[in-house]
Amino acid sequence: MSIDNFATFRVAACDLNGQMRGKRMPASYFANLENDTVRMPLSVLNVDIKGADIEDSPLLFETGDADGIMRPTSRGPVPLPWLDSEQPLVPMQMYFEDGTPFYGDARHALARVLERYAERGWQVVAATELEFTLVDDSGKKLRHVRDPRNRRRMDASEILSLSQMDAFDPFLSALYEACEAMGIEAQTTTSEAGVGQFEITLNHQEAMRAADDTWLFKALIRGLAYRFDCAATFMAKPFAQDSGNGMHMHFSVLDADGNNVFDNGGPKGTKTLLHAIGGCLAAMQGSTLIFAPHANSYARMTPGAHAPTAICWAYENRTAAIRVPGGSTKARRIEHRVAGGDINPYLSFSAILGAALVGIEDKVEPGTPLTGSAYRQDLPQLATNWTTAVDLFEADPLMPRIFEPKLIRNLVQTKRQEIVVMGEIDEADHWKTYLDKV
Repeated sequence: MSIDNFATFRVAACDLNGQMRGKRMPASYFANLENDTVRMPLSVLNVDIKGADIEDSPLLFETGDADGIMRPTSRGPVPLPWLDSEQPLVPMQMYFEDGTPFYGDARHALARVLERYAERGWQVVAATELEFTLVDDSGKKLRHVRDPRNRRRMDASEILSLSQMDAFDPFLSALYEACEAMGIEAQTTTSEAGVGQFEITLNHQEAMRAADDTWLFKALIRGLAYRFDCAATFMAKPFAQDSGNGMHMHFSVLDADGNNVFDNGGPKGTKTLLHAIGGCLAAMQGSTLIFAPHANSYARMTPGAHAPTAICWAYENRTAAIRVPGGSTKARRIEHRVAGGDINPYLSFSAILGAALVGIEDKVEPGTPLTGSAYRQDLPQLATNWTTAVDLFEADPLMPRIFEPKLIRNLVQTKRQEIVVMGEIDEADHWKTYLDKV
């Protein structure tokens, strides 16, 4: 899109918590974006969930809190339909002064993984299924949303209910229009198991574009909901008694001729598929922190509550952490079901795709596929609490094969600071920190 008709625009990059960090600028400055004149402190992409500097971060005082250079991504300007004033957003990435990618930029982490696929002549195609919950945040406690038709507070889940979608038709219709304006290919919408909960599937496409869409989509949902007298959140568990919000990620890999390397024409898939699954399983416990990055994330990780907790895989089984869906073999793919809706999409994509590639490189066997319910079997488990997840992420030998070691260090420092910060807040009030941020 052109910005000729706008007085101002925004630039933003993604921090480690998935937050947009950037500036608002006059339209006259747009021509300067390619000239390395937009600068921000490197440390701003590694702040905590409240936006505070990380104590003892090497990005701060020991280096003079140096600036980095912001450069536009390939996405170009996108409109922000939830704002009263029209001002496009230009997604950006952070670089060091010498032009090398800043290791603390989550989008660069994904680019680094995808470059390794490209070295094999491969392209990753991915899609996300995002669950979110519409809520009433107008009081001292977070409450279920009211039915817009009668203003009664909703008190029951409506799985695959067309009636519930009718109730929120103005919001959902505006959402599809906004997605089209932003270039986000929104597909199916369903009413889910939580009260006021919906899931929207984004279309399969090149993996970086899919991650970009997921990041932008989350901002869109949160911003747009306020126009309809409610709030929207991707918190993993907004209400203790309801199903939590997940983000399922589907991916396949195409070779240089456009063939799916997971497809052998049969129902089981190729050895490459199995090795990718093996890598995902091997790295799953160590990367729990990526899939459950916040205090509230662990309330979702409850057996029998529609969220995978066991490290296992299966064909067509939604209790497993890794599911291989049925259907046409040409679309043979992996569905990674662990992440909550509160993740940073770039880090989550990096963890999943990086682990899959490790499995392919090392020819990791995934073991026997699960049959029956994963919740009723004795299986290896994901980290069950935040502190343990941080420790495992820091120590896991596979993580440096996926993430730049300095990013690992920065994320560990960030999360250990957040553990202290959130520990000083009554758990019943955690939503006030997380609602609009995750």
